[in-house]
Amino acid sequence: METIKTKSAISNGSNKLVKTFHNVICLRNVTKIASKNDTEDPFTQKLKTHQANEKDKETKARHKAVMEALIARLFAGVATIKASYAELQIAQNPYNNEAIQKGDQAVVHELTAISCLKQSFLKKELNLSPQVTLMLAEIQEQQSQMEVYQITIKKLEAQVDVKESEISFLKNKLNECIAFNKSLGKKLHSSRSLSMFENKNLHFSALNPTHFIHFLHHTLISMKCFVKFMIREMESAHWDLEAALNSIHHDAVLSKQSHQFFAFESFVCMKMFAGFSNPSFSSESSSLEKHNNHFQFEEFKKFKSLNPKQYVSQNPNSSFATFLKSKYLEVVHTKMECSFFGILNERKLLNDGFVPDSAFFMAFADLAKRVWCLHCLALSFEEKVTIFQVKKNSRFSEVYMECAAAEELVSKSGEAADSVSGELRVGFTTVPGFLIGKTVIQSQVYLSPVSC
Repeated sequence: METIKTKSAISNGSNKLVKTFHNVICLRNVTKIASKNDTEDPFTQKLKTHQANEKDKETKARHKAVMEALIARLFAGVATIKASYAELQIAQNPYNNEAIQKGDQAVVHELTAISCLKQSFLKKELNLSPQVTLMLAEIQEQQSQMEVYQITIKKLEAQVDVKESEISFLKNKLNECIAFNKSLGKKLHSSRSLSMFENKNLHFSALNPTHFIHFLHHTLISMKCFVKFMIREMESAHWDLEAALNSIHHDAVLSKQSHQFFAFESFVCMKMFAGFSNPSFSSESSSLEKHNNHFQFEEFKKFKSLNPKQYVSQNPNSSFATFLKSKYLEVVHTKMECSFFGILNERKLLNDGFVPDSAFFMAFADLAKRVWCLHCLALSFEEKVTIFQVKKNSRFSEVYMECAAAEELVSKSGEAADSVSGELRVGFTTVPGFLIGKTVIQSQVYLSPVSC
């Protein structure tokens, strides 16, 4: 028994010794390691720490670059799908089967590529070269944008073609309406004013002031058309209409800006009817010159239906050709013609014996023909036909005048009045009046407040 206990005690002691020895060895090893660390160079420690930080930064930078490349690739894929979808849309109308299949294949291909990227990302198996991927993604996106731009250009070109077709159609309709209105206007004017001037109805023995009044109305229609044409040309040439008006009628007072028309009409009438009472239609001619009534009547019948351009081209030295040229030079100043056309080509052609074919000159030629015919008709009367203007600030008289502006009200007593500014007087004559013997054809006047 004692022997057994002794062995057991020895065994326990031996175990404790082994444990103690093991602990000592471990502690010694730890101490050695600690002492070794304590004795390591601080610079080496910093270097290792710096290297570890740099490696961590490189890892993070690469991860960031890979993510940027992945996002760029995704955006490039979206741009490609957008371009392909746009191509599919434009291929629907007009229907293009080949283009539709091509666009459909491009969409499917790009969706498949994006799906593969998704799977690689989820499995953390992305194997992208950031630099190469970014460059290829940029190229792919730019190409897709170019395709979208080209498709947009095609759409816009198609829309332009449609709009041009609509414009062409509307222009044709407009021309038809203008032609129809002109034909109606000609029928209206001919039925109201010129039916009595048909050769079968026109006889020298039956000539009376009514004929003159109707043809004067016909002439003033052409006068107003030419004045409107001239004002439009002035506006297109950026003229100062106020300054031009002031040079015609100094200190003229207009109730509306649109009444500038009457001032320019006054100017054209003044130039065109200058010398009207003389047989040769010249202000320098004597009013006592003799003329043949029958001859003038036949001249009227001949000229009323002639084409002025054709006649002047065939008869450049005729009285009417001289009249046309002189009146054009009086009405259209060199500065006016130059601002309208850039050059003085109209004058040059006239001086060389030719007839300009511009719309502006043709409007003037039509007016000149009608004034010339009216002059021939006036010389056809046995009674002397004279022309008169009304002086500025004259009192309004219904016997000799009519108001050019329809909105100006004239009292029954023959005096125009305005409730705001008081009495109105003649500002200027727009269309001169005529006397055929004792018959008075009223002048047209513009009424303005009395000027001091």
